Amino acid sequence: MKTGKTPEETKVVMTELVLPGMTNLLGNLLGGELMHRMDIAGALACMRHSNAQVATVAVEALAFKHPVRQGEMVSVEAKLVWTGRTSMKVKITAMAENLKTGALIVTNVAVFTFVALGENGEKIPVPTLLPETDAEKQDYASEEQAYRSRHKK
Repeated sequence: MKTGKTPEETKVVMTELVLPGMTNLLGNLLGGELMHRMDIAGALACMRHSNAQVATVAVEALAFKHPVRQGEMVSVEAKLVWTGRTSMKVKITAMAENLKTGALIVTNVAVFTFVALGENGEKIPVPTLLPETDAEKQDYASEEQAYRSRHKK
C-alpha cells in the first residue's frame, strides 16, 4: 500500500487571460497579482497532497524575469518537490503565452513553503512525497540537503 503521493499527483495548473484591471500603467500584470496566483496554486497543490488546510510559511527567491502583458494568457503551475514532517515545498512556475504568436515564456520560478494545519490550526503531519523521475529525485535531494543544512545542531 502506498503511504504517500507522487509530485505528479500534486500538480495544479491555473490559467487566465490578463485583463486591463489586472495590469499596471505599462499594461503588464501587476506583480502582486501574479504572486497571489502563485500562492493560491501552491496552496492547492499542498492541499491536494496533505488533504488538509495549509498556510504559507516562506517564499524563496521570487524574481520577475519577464512581464506578462495585457491580452496574454498567464499560466501558473505548482508541483511539490519536498516534504518534511508537517511542511511542504512546492515549485511554482509562471508562464506567459502570446495568443497571437503562440510564443511561450517562463516569467517566474519560485519555491514556496507551506505547513499543513489541523482543525484547530495546529501543525499536522503530511504524507511522504514519492518522487519518480530523475528530475523529481534531484529536486527532492536538493531540498533535503538544504533542510539538513539549515537544521544542523
